[in-house]
Amino acid sequence: MERFFRLKEHGTNVRTEIMAGLTTFMTMAYILAVNPIILTPTGLDWTAVFLATALAAGIFTIAMGLFVNFPVALAPGMGLNAYFASVVIASAATGEEISPAMGLTAVFISGIIFIILTVTQIRQMLITAVPESLKHAITVGIGLFITVVGLKNSGLMTIAVSSFTDIKAGAFTPVSGGETVMGLGSFTDGTVVLTVVALLLIGILMVLRVPGAILFGILGTTVIGMISGEVNVKEAFTGQTWVPDFGKLNFWHFDFAGVFEVGLVTVILTFTFVELFDTFGTLVGTANRAGFMKNPEEGKKKVGKAMFVDAIGVSGGAVLGTSTVTAYIESSAGVAQGGRTGLTAVTTGICFLLAIFLSPIVALIPGAATAAALIIVGVLMMQSVKEIDFSDLVYGIPAFFIIAFMPFTYSIANGISFGIVTYVVLATVGNLAKKGKYNVHWLMWVLAVLIIYRYVFMGGE
Repeated sequence: MERFFRLKEHGTNVRTEIMAGLTTFMTMAYILAVNPIILTPTGLDWTAVFLATALAAGIFTIAMGLFVNFPVALAPGMGLNAYFASVVIASAATGEEISPAMGLTAVFISGIIFIILTVTQIRQMLITAVPESLKHAITVGIGLFITVVGLKNSGLMTIAVSSFTDIKAGAFTPVSGGETVMGLGSFTDGTVVLTVVALLLIGILMVLRVPGAILFGILGTTVIGMISGEVNVKEAFTGQTWVPDFGKLNFWHFDFAGVFEVGLVTVILTFTFVELFDTFGTLVGTANRAGFMKNPEEGKKKVGKAMFVDAIGVSGGAVLGTSTVTAYIESSAGVAQGGRTGLTAVTTGICFLLAIFLSPIVALIPGAATAAALIIVGVLMMQSVKEIDFSDLVYGIPAFFIIAFMPFTYSIANGISFGIVTYVVLATVGNLAKKGKYNVHWLMWVLAVLIIYRYVFMGGE
């Protein structure tokens, strides 16, 4: 194991890697419950989606560990699963009647596109094309993004809406600043209180430099929740089964003819576009946090291999019956715990496979515990802000846009998109005005054009 994962070379050991893998699993185990909830309204079976989620996360995360030796976990992506569901559900209203099988086919095709882009080295060029300040901004932006995820999931952050017009349920509605206010959650809510306890517990353990601080914080919070009654053991076990029914798995549930009849080209391109930047941001952000990018050449190779596994995961997940599988930003929790090799990913992947048989136990971990872990990881990823050159506004403005747009538009892809377009414009102006010599890689120009096209002509879904 030492020789295979090169543990000493990465300054780690088996215990640290396993603890990091368990931490990553606990921070993203919510997807096992959330993904079926999001996808079942499309007509997919709950058990089928649960099994596909666990299998896809387990198989491709283990693949990431064994073939890339990278501490990153994969699972069906949040946001992309919601987009998948919205496309299928909304189709009934438009008369197109897009079936779940067509949606899975669109995901499968987007995965094939990714495999081609990866094999031809086009995705890997992003690592060279994007300036260093923007890469560090991506790390910071993702840190704030997962902080917002943690705050929302815990109830510590609330959003009050008071509009003069009717707001349609489920719609994104532009309202003025005075009508929408982000605020602090109520401390009469047990989940909010438990989250604060978890934040303090994890924070204290980290200050004391206790190995496995985040993992022990999650476990400790679970025990506190059970003692306080916030975690209802009986309710957690209700409806959970120890023996999975693999006969319900939607294996190779595709409809290629239907895809081309309905014309899901825009949907396929949207899946491809969002996943392109989400994965790039996650992998580069995690690699930066783990210290792999200190050696740019070695870091580029590792991220390139990770992109290939990710690309196969997209199509592989669709074959199993779930929406787009992607690298998870929650992997940063394991990296923050000391995970530096593929053994972290293998541990996480095995946990997902075991979860198929141990779903009642997974259900015990309260959302407050995992939410607190994500907030703490946001603190750690914020450290990269010192690497950004804000004194040069050609880098500073795009970097700020990346950091601001990721959490406030709730999208990693949006942040990277605005950063890329802004950098191309400002760097070009700077070069023309002879205010500096800024390198604008040809791929940045291509991406800028595609980004503008997407937001102007495709609505920026």
